[in-house]
Amino acid sequence: MTNLNKLSMDQVRNSLKKGEFSAVELAKSYIQAMEKNRDLNAFITETSEIALKQAEESDKRIKAGNAGLMEGMPIAIKDLFCTKGVRTTASSKILENFIPEYESTVTSNLFSQGAVMLGKVACDEFAMGSTTLTSFFGTVKSPWKDQKGEYTVPGGSSGGSSTAVSGFMAIGATGTDTGGSIRQPASFTGLVGAKPTYGRCSRWGTIAFASSLDQAGPMTRTVRDSAIMLEAMAGYDQKDSTSANRDVPCFENAIGKSVKGMRIGIPKEYRVDGLNEEISKEWDRIAQILKDAGAELVDISLATTKYAGPVYYIIAPAEASANLSRYDGVRFGFRADGPFDNLDDMYLKTRSQGFGDEVQRRILMGTYVLSSGFYDAYFTKAQKVRRLIAEDFKQAFEKVDAILTPSSPSSAYTIGKEPKDPLEMYLSDIFTIPASMAGLPAMNVPTNLDSNGLPLGMQLISKHFDENTMFSLASVIEEAVDFQLNPNGLKE
Repeated sequence: MTNLNKLSMDQVRNSLKKGEFSAVELAKSYIQAMEKNRDLNAFITETSEIALKQAEESDKRIKAGNAGLMEGMPIAIKDLFCTKGVRTTASSKILENFIPEYESTVTSNLFSQGAVMLGKVACDEFAMGSTTLTSFFGTVKSPWKDQKGEYTVPGGSSGGSSTAVSGFMAIGATGTDTGGSIRQPASFTGLVGAKPTYGRCSRWGTIAFASSLDQAGPMTRTVRDSAIMLEAMAGYDQKDSTSANRDVPCFENAIGKSVKGMRIGIPKEYRVDGLNEEISKEWDRIAQILKDAGAELVDISLATTKYAGPVYYIIAPAEASANLSRYDGVRFGFRADGPFDNLDDMYLKTRSQGFGDEVQRRILMGTYVLSSGFYDAYFTKAQKVRRLIAEDFKQAFEKVDAILTPSSPSSAYTIGKEPKDPLEMYLSDIFTIPASMAGLPAMNVPTNLDSNGLPLGMQLISKHFDENTMFSLASVIEEAVDFQLNPNGLKE
């Protein structure tokens, strides 16, 4: 069989079982694609030798009838997940040569289910960004070019993950989502990107950005693949105090289920001024698809939506300021060259040279809102408004089973033409942040191409720990739109 790297997880699973090809052959197919498209700069660290060794073990387990959920599946790992003995950088100079002595729970879960690691992929530095232009290791390009033949951004912060999967260099990839960092890049590159309920996947061993928001999830090419991978990633973890002690259902069982009678909320506040007309029409089209499948459309109000962005950019930087204080040049990571006048001088020089501009900007913002004179005025007030946002969703879900919105207010920016004003860039997460603030599961489903030939995606939001409803609705949309992933910037 040729083009093994174009197959879905479901197809791979069946073919490996039948012996139509081996896990080693599959891994080699992906390694070849990865090497051909190095110019996209998705991977920071390639682990081909590890992948081939893991694939050999997978072949043995398949022959013995002991295949795991992800047996033989070649995946990319976002470089925020600590991997034992393999460099983990968070795309930052300050961790350029950090090699963990431990494995994150999410990657450990995946490997125990037979997943094969192709390498570590880039992200915005410490997951702070929406373009993956802030990686210390250089710009990551999406495999999608605009109509003028110029490369676009892969979204962020999980841009290396979205490029690897949409570029057929990995069958799936781990992402993390703090305010939209799985859903927005998935929307930009034509992928299914799922952020599960906060607490569904362990955060242990994942480099922290904002601890009350960070959540791991899968980035895949199909809804079924997303369900398979999320089941393998998820689970209770005693090492993470925010991990939910809930059984992990077989998400795949939700695929193809009837959505007749489901009530789908359409929030009026998401029709923001200046919303791209193509995205607005696509939103209406997908709503009609769900209606035709037997679902009922219900107009709802999420009145506090407009406050979600400002609240996020108080809480997330505040938590980042605390989390990133550990990178001081003393215990691990980069240290600036001396001599130093004193310890404070060493901290100052190390952190000034080790962190990029965007990370420094957010640390300063976070430190400011946590300072004694402003703590109540900003941080305490933001926490109260966050509660109101969660209450808004709670009331909405008394009337509806799920909510449908756009994933992003635009399609992907052309590299070099992205918003230069940080505030304007922060607005690219306007549709994804509210669900993050409330800890709700949400996912992007690719639906169409815009007039520039670039992917558009719609977002589904469901109740806490009700990812199954999300997957059922997503599979209906996927079947109806028949989106074809065919990026125009790859070397075949």
